[in-house]
Amino acid sequence: MVIHLARRIWTSLEPLHDVVYFGAPIKDAGVAIGLRGYWQTYFAFRAAPLGAVTAGTVVATFAGFHPDMVGKALPDAWTRSTPQQSLEARLAVSTGLLRGAGAGNAECARGVELLTPVLRAADRTGRALFAANAELPLSEDPVAALWQLTTSLREHRGDGHVAALVAHGLTGAQALVIQVAAGKVPVSVMRSARGWSEQEWSDNADELRARGLIKGEPTSPSLTVGGAELLQRVEASTDDAAWNGALSTLSQDASAELMFVLAPLVMQVQASLVPPINPIGMGHV
Repeated sequence: MVIHLARRIWTSLEPLHDVVYFGAPIKDAGVAIGLRGYWQTYFAFRAAPLGAVTAGTVVATFAGFHPDMVGKALPDAWTRSTPQQSLEARLAVSTGLLRGAGAGNAECARGVELLTPVLRAADRTGRALFAANAELPLSEDPVAALWQLTTSLREHRGDGHVAALVAHGLTGAQALVIQVAAGKVPVSVMRSARGWSEQEWSDNADELRARGLIKGEPTSPSLTVGGAELLQRVEASTDDAAWNGALSTLSQDASAELMFVLAPLVMQVQASLVPPINPIGMGHV
């Protein structure tokens, strides 16, 4: 099977962004600016480009998180810290984690050179998280600038993915069940990481079963033929939107160079920072 070039580029950019979720110092970086624990740090750091937004805004844009889980973090986080403090803290800790994984100025500077035109040309239509990140200034530090670029383009893809879910009649919670049924993430990891109770998970699974998309028990679902076809359409739509909305700015040669230049850092980040089983559903390559 031919893998879409947008997906191949994503496998290079996503792990670099993901240090802000899986690096051990992340929680401490949030606590240092007044935030309470890992999950409040997660939501504040990721939502900060949007400003001091409500829980409802985050539920809508992040997709998949239980509203109560988000509500425990926001808006309380903004009484403890500010979006600007979160932006500064997340950039500093992510840059430090990348440097600790071996990021060098030369390869990061080349990555920045290749990705900056993509950022500038990318379509912002319906892409709130991307647009907010794209407004942030790029640091003169090439490692910091690379992290921000990977973050912006990662959110560009994510915004397109959420649109694909809506277009194909899936809620954020149902999309999680579909990913588990596809064998990408164990239910024990996905359900707890997104805050859904066993009963709520079961209810979503029942809805998907009634549509003929999954079979089996809620704790061990699998895709039907129809479910596999639907997931394939969603992923194809996500890839197409990421490509047509941004990444097509890269030539074939530039795409190949980007992936080649970043490959050693990506492998080191995956080996040292990103767990092989994670709720994002990206295994190590």
